[in-house]
Amino acid sequence: MTDTTQDLAQLTSGQRIKAIIGASSGNLVEWFDFYIYSFCSLYFSHAFFPSGNPTTQLLQTAGIFAAGFLMRPVGGWLFGRIADKYGRRKSMMISVLMMCGGSLMIAITPTYATIGALAPFLLLLARLLQGLSVGGEYGTSATYMSEVSESGKRGFYASFHYVTLIGGQLLALLVLVILQQLLTLEQLRAGGWRIPFVCGAIVALVSLNLRKSLTETTTAHERKGKDAGSLRGLLKHKRAFITVLGFTAGGSLVFYTFTTYMQKYLVNTAGMNEKMASAVMTWALLAYMIMQPIFGALSDRIGRRTSMLFFGGLATICVLPIMHALKDISNPYVAFGLIVIALAVISFYTSISGLIKAEMFPVEVRALGVGLSYAIANATFGGSAEYVALQFKAWHVESYFYWYVSIMCLISFIVAIRMPDPGRSGLLK
Repeated sequence: MTDTTQDLAQLTSGQRIKAIIGASSGNLVEWFDFYIYSFCSLYFSHAFFPSGNPTTQLLQTAGIFAAGFLMRPVGGWLFGRIADKYGRRKSMMISVLMMCGGSLMIAITPTYATIGALAPFLLLLARLLQGLSVGGEYGTSATYMSEVSESGKRGFYASFHYVTLIGGQLLALLVLVILQQLLTLEQLRAGGWRIPFVCGAIVALVSLNLRKSLTETTTAHERKGKDAGSLRGLLKHKRAFITVLGFTAGGSLVFYTFTTYMQKYLVNTAGMNEKMASAVMTWALLAYMIMQPIFGALSDRIGRRTSMLFFGGLATICVLPIMHALKDISNPYVAFGLIVIALAVISFYTSISGLIKAEMFPVEVRALGVGLSYAIANATFGGSAEYVALQFKAWHVESYFYWYVSIMCLISFIVAIRMPDPGRSGLLK
């Protein structure tokens, strides 16, 4: 047994919780910075593109949001390699510093009226930088939190990865709600939208300092292995890689549909005013965040594969009627209830998302396997969710999007049926 393994085995529950808090703090900051773009786009889309139809401007902004996702596979590979070859802690420190730079860049970029076409170009560059950062953050932090978790309670502990991911999303929305109360619509559109990006850059530096104290979960011997962080080593686990691609495709798509896109859907389709839509989503995301440890602990009892089967089956059945009901919604309380039902179904997946991936790969390629497979599927399906939804709306066939989400959830269900049971064959020891 190596020294690092001994150290991890001797950690108390309190020390494990402290390590998870340290790792997840950066995760929260990363996702706050990433999501604030989506939530604030209602106010700054006009600033970076020529004047025109609001839906067209949102479509262009969503296109850049999706472009950020295209860098995730690169980030998943780069930071996964760094984590497997040089350590989880070092990888997480670099990623949060990169996110800080992207947020600061968006905060200070002049508008289209000032510098013309250079404005959307700089916005795109900043989003690509953030996409690279988040692409690396997911795999490394999910791997770290899975490795430091206590056996038998891994579902509960690892669920805090999505607690902070959702927390970052919720914090972004809360900041927007506060700004909506303090500033007028004109002030928000004029430049008030820049404030959250400045805050995100500052808090990222705080997280960088917290991550310096994290305990490394791999040994020097493991990191020096010939397959450590290599694509050659990862290719030895093709079935695991394809399995993660399969259930992440549906999981990411439905997650982004009912979180980042839902605010726009309530405003742009259901006709709800912006403040009310933000309030509904704030409370829905709070409920969603609270659900994660509950569903994570449930997975410790019923098994990870069973949780995935519940997710895929229920999501396939529920998405279509819920999206149709929300399309004509007028009561915010009913909207909240429907969204929470959808998020409860999604929680079967999100609460164990990082853990079930980590259980499929050996330590020498774990961060790379988790990060790259997730990033590819997430970039392809999750990152394009808003763009695809808005494009169908522009074509006046919005209901096609609902079918698209349902079909992808069905694919996740089929993959879950065929996947090995991590309880018997998992590689996370």
